[in-house]
Amino acid sequence: MTGILLVTHNGLGDSFVDCVRHVLGEVPPNLKVLSVQAGDDPEQKLLEGRALINALDTGGGVLLLADVFGATPSNIGRQLCHTDRVTGVAGLNLPMLLRVVCSPDKTLPELAELAIDGGRECIVRMAG
Repeated sequence: MTGILLVTHNGLGDSFVDCVRHVLGEVPPNLKVLSVQAGDDPEQKLLEGRALINALDTGGGVLLLADVFGATPSNIGRQLCHTDRVTGVAGLNLPMLLRVVCSPDKTLPELAELAIDGGRECIVRMAG
């Protein structure tokens, strides 16, 4: 099973996990969060991220989902992607996350594409 690591600002990742719990009734064991607060030391967060990746990678690698490309969490995330066992996608949204947590049998490359497609496909203009 592929691990899923959310790397986000403040408590955003925990809020996403709460939404997953609401929709699925539980939090999958392969889903973890690395929260980055304004005053956090990026080097310390990098160490925490590596530890989370080591715990999450049970053979299928880890999909890293960051909230905003170019911000501190995604910059930390990019540094964690310097191995073929970790693939990162930025622009985290709830449809993206739900698609990947509901597809535990997909490979790491398949999950990355599913995340990107799910994120895009669920952005629609709503008319009143």
